[in-house]
Amino acid sequence: MLRKCNIIIAIVFVLSILVVSLPALTEATITGECSNCHTMHNSQNGSAVNASGPNELLLKADCLGCHAMGTANRIETLGTSSVPQVLHTDPAGDLAGGNFAYITGTGGYSADDTHGHNVIDFGVAYKEDVNYNPPGAYHAGQPTADELTCAGKNGCHGIREVSSSGVTGILALKGAHHGNVNGQLSVADTVANSYRFLWGVKGYEAGNWQNIDSNNHNEYFGASSPLDYNTTGCGSCHDSSVTYVKPNNQTISGFCGGCHGNFHLLDGIGGDTTAPFTRHPTDIIIPSGGEFDAYTTYNIDAPVARTTVPSAPSSTVSSGTDVVMCLSCHKAHATAYPDMLRWDYTTIVTGGSGGCLICHTGK
Repeated sequence: MLRKCNIIIAIVFVLSILVVSLPALTEATITGECSNCHTMHNSQNGSAVNASGPNELLLKADCLGCHAMGTANRIETLGTSSVPQVLHTDPAGDLAGGNFAYITGTGGYSADDTHGHNVIDFGVAYKEDVNYNPPGAYHAGQPTADELTCAGKNGCHGIREVSSSGVTGILALKGAHHGNVNGQLSVADTVANSYRFLWGVKGYEAGNWQNIDSNNHNEYFGASSPLDYNTTGCGSCHDSSVTYVKPNNQTISGFCGGCHGNFHLLDGIGGDTTAPFTRHPTDIIIPSGGEFDAYTTYNIDAPVARTTVPSAPSSTVSSGTDVVMCLSCHKAHATAYPDMLRWDYTTIVTGGSGGCLICHTGK
């Protein structure tokens, strides 16, 4: 009897450890009461729950209503769920994707629409005024300055269906929050199991949406050669039907190349993967030998991609193996610097440090 009790106690102890560990594994999955996010009729006690009217999927708020509160916290709590903020004034810094406050001027930040993606969800006042088409657009059909949104056929997150039946906004993310998969994302055949809900993109999602240091950061998926439009036309880059826009190589750079093709496609960078290039390459192996060999410890100011999706963050960078990508230099939402760069390009000088010189150590 005593032995049986000891076994039961041991089992309970192991289960308690698992339960305590669960938040780290499921932190991005919606938890808690349904009413934290949904309202059945947009009506309570004679008043509208959402003053601007009901939302699709019976939600209390749209994408920005949950993720762009403009508070002093980069992570907010709604019910029992942690919610990353893409618009905030947190003095501790930004999440890995950046901060739209650098566009809107929220909380005293310097407003400049060259600092990031100008999604029209924030209103026409923040629409892109310089580039009507995406910089580096390879052909017509990409979202224009009048169309760019957070999600859907004219955005980045969720299902990107470019046919007339394609949707924009939260409908493109239907079910993704409830089915969200964290950690290693090596399949990416649904929105829920794709990296940061970027449909078709593989990667590893670090906890709390942050790149903290060399040991705690996202991991990105890359390839040894960028997509080659000249080989099979549109089918080389996107779903063969060209109805759904997701990268066939499933890399983060291939995803960015869906709009900024000239900056990613093989012919756009010079036709091959060997220097010299006509545009800075992405989805190529960092050359071994010379200056690049000195970049050995992962620096969150110049992330690299891996040709195999990792199961955990690595603090090591290996020239001859790891990959340069779009996010090695840029952030996805907005930054304090022009062209959504991770650093001020105009202040980098030969013989100095940081920025470009993190990789190009010999310059």
